[in-house]
Amino acid sequence: MEIAPAGQWFRKTVVDSVVTRFEEPFVHSYFAANIWLVKGRDADLLVDAGMGLRPLKPVLDLTPGKPVLALATHIHLDHVGALCEFEHRLGPRESAAAFATMPDALTYAHEFRHLDDAVSALPAPGWTPADYQLTPAPLTRILTEGDVIDLGDRSFTVLELPGHSPDGIGLIDEKSGLFFGGDAIYDAQLLDDMPNSDRTVYRQTMERLKTLPISIGHGGHGPSFDARRMREIIEAYLRRGAEG
Repeated sequence: MEIAPAGQWFRKTVVDSVVTRFEEPFVHSYFAANIWLVKGRDADLLVDAGMGLRPLKPVLDLTPGKPVLALATHIHLDHVGALCEFEHRLGPRESAAAFATMPDALTYAHEFRHLDDAVSALPAPGWTPADYQLTPAPLTRILTEGDVIDLGDRSFTVLELPGHSPDGIGLIDEKSGLFFGGDAIYDAQLLDDMPNSDRTVYRQTMERLKTLPISIGHGGHGPSFDARRMREIIEAYLRRGAEG
């Protein structure tokens, strides 16, 4: 297998003047998560940190001296891989202690190690999936329901959104309706059958999200969505649950 071309491990998409999306196109689609950078006046916010197979921070075009708040919406491997690169590390209360060790039982890193087609191009010469390890990234701020993340010109309120995982959180800017859903909701097949998933709790989360006043939503996977599309995703999930 060839090594990924220089500078192409991450795909960058400028969404608007505030939000930029980064993806890892050479990672198996099951583990290829969205990485969101939100520009703020006083600080920037990174929502999720990918797989950590190549350094993330250098590709973000950050402003020297400006704080970057790196936030994990949950502890699964595809969202925490590069969290260790950042000084300010934020994550959910439910799994807070585990960020210091990144155990396979919570991150599911072992699943990636056993994939024959884990990547379509190598992140480094001689790399194999068996080499994959998450670097511990102890949290510097533990987040819980109602906490506020202030970037100076905008702020986000933390929402606890369990179901996909016990520790899932999301963020909403209540003034603009800008929403980050992590893996609680995104525009692709939602996963609720992992060892730590809870379908009953997930349905409760979906009922809560039904009335969330968003303008645009950015999920952990898939394309962005508006309020109408979010309701469609929710109704489809609830209908699937009702049908067994």
